[in-house]
Amino acid sequence: MIRSITGRCKQYGLVVIFTVISCIRLSAQTDMDAIMMSKNNFCTGLMYNHSAWSNYWEGTLKRNNDNLGTVSANMYAVMGNYGVSDKLNLLFGLPYVTTKASAGTLHGMKGLQDLSLWAKWMPVETKLGKGLFSVYGLGGISFPVSNYTPDFLPMSIGLHSTNLSLRAMLDYQVKNFFVTVSGTYVYRSNITIDRDSYYTTESHLTNEVFMPNMVNYQLRTGWRSGRMIAEAILNQSNTQGGFDITRNNMPFPSNRMNATTAGINIKYDIHAVDGLSLIGGGSVTLAGRNVGQASSINGGVFYILDFSKKEKSAKKSTSSEKYN
Repeated sequence: MIRSITGRCKQYGLVVIFTVISCIRLSAQTDMDAIMMSKNNFCTGLMYNHSAWSNYWEGTLKRNNDNLGTVSANMYAVMGNYGVSDKLNLLFGLPYVTTKASAGTLHGMKGLQDLSLWAKWMPVETKLGKGLFSVYGLGGISFPVSNYTPDFLPMSIGLHSTNLSLRAMLDYQVKNFFVTVSGTYVYRSNITIDRDSYYTTESHLTNEVFMPNMVNYQLRTGWRSGRMIAEAILNQSNTQGGFDITRNNMPFPSNRMNATTAGINIKYDIHAVDGLSLIGGGSVTLAGRNVGQASSINGGVFYILDFSKKEKSAKKSTSSEKYN
């Protein structure tokens, strides 16, 4: 009954932009879906995402800025998922991010962003009515791997905080149709910036910035078969505090950043090459606060390495030597 993949690589999540452009959050690998990698299988691959916006929300005011034009971000990431068992997976993701504005004098930035590590556990999988019901628990950490600056939004490639995440996820599948819901709480560490004072809603005579925590809710639904997955995704992310961008000012790392996004993902396993998968998708920002109204597209290629086959071959070889 275990909903796992032995010779097929599954889809990978969308990249969502939470800041006025470029606090790029990688919904890395399979940490947002109800698919498990089989024991001793390792799925790895490359992912590309392009996002762009020209309008953004300054607080609740939607506007544009001719001094920025269109702000775009590109992400190139390596990702992986290893099946410790059919019910426990370990995942990672590491993105390289570039940003650019089409107008004005602000220069773009580039570099390695944050390494994400996740553990994904499926304690419950059982028949319920006409379908299969599963419960998942996930824990993750992400932290910066380069000395990029967070204090240059919207050009910064990230917020440079260390994040601890806890997620609960429920999945129900009837034949090939499924619904997955999840909720995530993200604890974010404080950060330091390269100045001795700054102003939010009051003056701060320090270089330490308090970062509000975040919550995320997601609904995924669509078609899931052994060779193909096609799904629609609705995502809501909110910071637990923070303040609005003030009129005509640059965004700040501790701004309140809320976003409602909708998107689609499609993944297809190549029949001619067992273990090879192609994925693609896109998303749009429907509503937000202190974020860009971004549209994004993504694509990737992934391949499964089945180490269990090697173990079986080794055991067979040992057995042959024993009786010869």
